[in-house]
Amino acid sequence: MALTTLDPRTALVVIDLQAGILGAPVVPHTGADVLARNVRLADAFRARKLPVALVRVSFAADGADAVPGRTEAAGAGRSLPAGWDVIAPELTGHPGDITVTKHNWGAFHGTDLDVQLRRRGVTQIVLTGIATSIGVESTARAAHEHGYHVTLATDAMSDMNEETHRNSVQRIFPRLGETGTTAEVLALLDKTHG
Repeated sequence: MALTTLDPRTALVVIDLQAGILGAPVVPHTGADVLARNVRLADAFRARKLPVALVRVSFAADGADAVPGRTEAAGAGRSLPAGWDVIAPELTGHPGDITVTKHNWGAFHGTDLDVQLRRRGVTQIVLTGIATSIGVESTARAAHEHGYHVTLATDAMSDMNEETHRNSVQRIFPRLGETGTTAEVLALLDKTHG
């Protein structure tokens, strides 16, 4: 499906492009490629005075604010190195940006992201980040449920597993919004926001 439009108040929402996640092996796009595409998108949004929200995941040192519950996946309860939750410096340093710290997969639950977007009159989000099937998909689902128009820049995201990335992009995202490449989002931004 082709991208149709970007609302007058569209925000870029970038999920978990931080030290400990960008350094992980991801597919089908490298962390460096995902970061470069996100920098291009963020610069384009900022140039048009459109909101940019940088979301990071972080937990207290003792893990007291981590998501509870038993899972079969490895890694629960592990300690994380200092600085793992620092947002990539290529994206930071812009005073008008919204910064959100989440403690869950999705960026809406337990954060002020919805309030920050609504106070700025945002009706649509362009969503990017790592990991496609975890933080990005969870945020896309919640954004859709909150009534936002959702656009997903599929080459500005990546995952630890190519099959889960593909499943999100091909089967889940078309039910939540519209998908396109970074170049397509930038072209539409030029068309709709001069």
